[in-house]
Amino acid sequence: MNMKQYVVIGCGRFGSSVARTLYKMGHDVLAIDSNEEIIQHVSDEVTHAVQADATDENSLKSLGIRNFDVAIITIGSDIQASIMATLIVKELGIKYVVAKANNEIHAKLLFKIGADRVVFPERDMGMRVAHNLVSSNILDYIELAPDYSIMEIAPLDDWVGKTLLEIDVRSKYGVNIMAIKHGYEMNVSPIAMDRIGKDDILVVIGHNKDLEKIEKQVWS
Repeated sequence: MNMKQYVVIGCGRFGSSVARTLYKMGHDVLAIDSNEEIIQHVSDEVTHAVQADATDENSLKSLGIRNFDVAIITIGSDIQASIMATLIVKELGIKYVVAKANNEIHAKLLFKIGADRVVFPERDMGMRVAHNLVSSNILDYIELAPDYSIMEIAPLDDWVGKTLLEIDVRSKYGVNIMAIKHGYEMNVSPIAMDRIGKDDILVVIGHNKDLEKIEKQVWS
């Protein structure tokens, strides 16, 4: 697997989970957030963590943003900051930009200013159900880069009741479980001894070729 450089801007629950998981999988990850406390919290789990204003072009330039392969903009409630950060990283020349949207209008604006992919991590249940009807156990799919994605799946039958250590998806499939959903609860820092329930949803991240291996198992 080629090591890539990812910059994650906005390290709330979703952003920090993406940043940590990409780093665990061997990639170079720069995490940026305006909140110093958040940066201190994530600093040991990424390559570099910097407190900076993502709407300040000079700040991002000074961090060498233009050298990164992928930018993931996961700024939460501040739509204006999200749009400004997306615009700046595109203008600085990052080839692939993923941006988190709060609603459809926000998403349209993000696409208009050059986002390559827009994601809705908290999209409503109706969309998940519709997606599930079309594609079996694959509940959701977020493309992080042309060859790298996040996928939500229901657990395979032989995973139910086992711990993450026992199913060992990293060595068997080359992917990481970055979160487990138990009903309305989301565990974004799963540990090896966490046990998988029948109705859990697993959020996995990995190379598309490795994710396809799991898809084949789910569909078989």
